[in-house]
Amino acid sequence: MPNRHFHLRLQATYEAGENNENIVTDLNIENLVDGTWEPLQLDLRTPGFLMYVNALFSCQHLYLRANCAERDLMLESARGELKLEASEDWVIQDIEVSFDCALASGTVTEEALAYITDRMHHCPVSTNLPRQVPMAVSVNLA
Repeated sequence: MPNRHFHLRLQATYEAGENNENIVTDLNIENLVDGTWEPLQLDLRTPGFLMYVNALFSCQHLYLRANCAERDLMLESARGELKLEASEDWVIQDIEVSFDCALASGTVTEEALAYITDRMHHCPVSTNLPRQVPMAVSVNLA
């Protein structure tokens, strides 16, 4: 049996909260199923591994928003993707996470971008991945 592939994408919009937070005002997450994007519906019938993949994506999104806010980078919107490959035995082999964000305010520096992407590797779900699992994180702030 071939490897198992998961591909999620999200679209989000934000507003700045009272404490300079990137508060989500709208969020849509989709799952690629047999070449077609479908809304991700989490319920009692959702396969557990897909919930785990979504938990990783949600954790990455949270750390993106929080660490952008720490650097006074207020987000207007974001598009994100998570691609995950697992073996036929459900062992995670590779993860790619990317976000393209539109800024509402703030100035992006190389140092801030490096800080944000580094912090995203330390979200609780990422921290609990086996050390040998490669996870590529890319963030574009424009």
